[in-house]
Amino acid sequence: MLTSQRKQHILKILKEKGQVIAKSLAQELELSEDTIRRDLRELAKEGLLQRVHGGALPASVAVADFATRQTIASAAKIAIAKEAASMIQERHIVMLDGGTTAVQVARQLPLNLKVTIVTHSPSVAVELINHPLADVVLIGGKLFKHSVVTVGAVALEQLSHIRADTYFMGVTGVHPEAGLSTGDLEEAYMKRALSERAAETVVLASHEKLGVASAYVIMPVTEISTLVVEKSTPESLLEPFKKLGVGVALA
Repeated sequence: MLTSQRKQHILKILKEKGQVIAKSLAQELELSEDTIRRDLRELAKEGLLQRVHGGALPASVAVADFATRQTIASAAKIAIAKEAASMIQERHIVMLDGGTTAVQVARQLPLNLKVTIVTHSPSVAVELINHPLADVVLIGGKLFKHSVVTVGAVALEQLSHIRADTYFMGVTGVHPEAGLSTGDLEEAYMKRALSERAAETVVLASHEKLGVASAYVIMPVTEISTLVVEKSTPESLLEPFKKLGVGVALA
């Protein structure tokens, strides 16, 4: 089998089964594991899969920068944001992540809602300027320009003084086994810290982020309370999370 044929076979297995196990594939094709690992490395370099211990998972496609993503206000993103906003209760302290879906959540909040929003996203904070009853706590730190959020030691220190009711998290990958993931190490640490300072964590994810993985792990999916997805999401994508005890809200 030619290299190009092997790679297409690998991508076919990923699409059908959601993972590739290097040892099993090597046995199936009667090749060495080193050959399969080399193929996986090359496919990962092209952004076509995410290598993990023992094999590979589908790679997240959510890699565009913030400016590009901000121009795409899909119906799914707006629906997810509306569902998230409906979960926010009067006088609660809410942590709102960075990213374009979080900005949409801020836009969906009622102007008469009395609430405290804690965020490390300047974009979310600016969105709430015209909400007269919303107190906004903006976490400072080093600006990560790709997602327009603050990260680093200063941000983590400020978070250590806050306890919130709910944290609404954005991710690039949600996988039942590989967990929640994102494309930047410092962002992963920040998201983990935000979750640890909240009584419950709600993940906002459109269907293309389910069953895929990015390079940096945030935490296991079992540590979140609810996953908010668009109502058109196939049940086959949701069932693994339900089996783990994760609540699913359809937007």
